[in-house]
Amino acid sequence: MGAMENAIVNREDRIPAEAREILQSLASQWDDVVDSKALQVIPLKGAMTNEVFEIKWPSRTGELSHKVVVRIYGEGVEVFFDRDNEIRTFEHMSKNGQGPRLLGRFPNGRIEAFIHARTLSACDLRDPDTSALIASKLKEFHELDMPGPKVVTLWDRLRNWLSTAKRLCTPEEANSFQLDSIENEIPLLERELSGPHQRMGFCHNDLQYGNIMLEEKSKSITIIDYEYASYNAVQFDIANHFCEMAADYHTDTPHILDYSKYPGLEERRRFVCLYLSSSGNQPTHSEVEQLVQDVENYTLASHLFWGLWGIISEHVNEIDFDYMEYARQRFQQYWISRPKLLGSVGSPPDIVTDGNCAV
Repeated sequence: MGAMENAIVNREDRIPAEAREILQSLASQWDDVVDSKALQVIPLKGAMTNEVFEIKWPSRTGELSHKVVVRIYGEGVEVFFDRDNEIRTFEHMSKNGQGPRLLGRFPNGRIEAFIHARTLSACDLRDPDTSALIASKLKEFHELDMPGPKVVTLWDRLRNWLSTAKRLCTPEEANSFQLDSIENEIPLLERELSGPHQRMGFCHNDLQYGNIMLEEKSKSITIIDYEYASYNAVQFDIANHFCEMAADYHTDTPHILDYSKYPGLEERRRFVCLYLSSSGNQPTHSEVEQLVQDVENYTLASHLFWGLWGIISEHVNEIDFDYMEYARQRFQQYWISRPKLLGSVGSPPDIVTDGNCAV
């Protein structure tokens, strides 16, 4: 999950020496920088996989100085994705005008060009005009021709994450999260969701508001942070985006989800219709309805995906976030939604839910 803005706090001690050398070399090429070593380091709030910092320097003109972004990779998060693949994706995106330019790399991170656009907030996702821009951009993203095998990665990733979660969990935690039951659910979901209507494309897989930037004047959307990006069912990517509307990572309790903010049927239809029509062809009513239903079914996979992510993150990540409570809410929402979406398919266990999360 990506990064969001925060108040200015100088944390130069968090920037590795190798990164500082690259930053000084970059700044020394800019005529208006007073002192290439005088870094202003601003942590960007809300990063849950990496540490992300905005870097700027005092300028001779007193106007806005040059800015870059330093991304320091989180400890232990390679369990979630292949870092080499992620870097290749970033470089390919950069070369093709998608996302920020790559300015430098150091052993545990990289330096990116600063995008002069604002990161979206939670409420932006529900704004009709902004949502329309996201739908169109997401269709463009899904149609990118990216290097690597063009196969759906979701199910193998879920199996791998479940295996890792079981290895890291105490027996009590594994029992509390019903991980043995989740093991039975993954192949069931794969069988039920991988139908003839599945659309495959290059998916972001983490389309929360902090990973979407808007340039106000041109009304252009940029999607950033590709750690989890891969070929996948596009229904999963859209479903994941809808699920993210229940989150607000800028509150005092960023782990708490409010599913009353999940988009209603008409809002989902509108997004899907705009998504399908953005390439110039007007979709039929049945095409829209089919995709809306398929997306809704894929919310189940999203809940398992981020539920397992939360459990693993609790054990490998030092970032201040209540990963376990977040995971509990995602799994709870899975079991609440499952009967409505899958009916009596399979035999779900008796899950006891409590009233602690906002559902």
